[in-house]
Amino acid sequence: MVTKQFKDAPVDEADLRRADSLAREIFSDVANKWALLIIEMLGERTLRFSELRDAVEGISHKMLTQNLRMLERNGLVDRKVHPTVPPRVEYTLTEPGRALRATVDAMCEWTHRYLGHIETARQGSRAVGDP
Repeated sequence: MVTKQFKDAPVDEADLRRADSLAREIFSDVANKWALLIIEMLGERTLRFSELRDAVEGISHKMLTQNLRMLERNGLVDRKVHPTVPPRVEYTLTEPGRALRATVDAMCEWTHRYLGHIETARQGSRAVGDP
């Protein structure tokens, strides 16, 4: 979906309401479960690909690769290749990535705080729909 632009009107790249804004594209990139889990696992540490794959239970090699590339493209993760045989690749959060991690941490805290409430609501909605 693309919104209409008025001629000569400035484009606000930070406006999440605009379908064509850079902010919405970035939000779409990082607001997925794998990206959030990768950011949380990296935290203040540097991890190798295999360590990340082991830390993020259920993620496939392909999804980890895609999400790491996206996070690197958006400047949230730094990728360092060590010239060894075989090559050793390490991933670290950049300063913007660490700032985003504070938001991810807040989301994790919110989840822990309201998990019981959400479970109760889900059970109630199942009971209403049951024959």
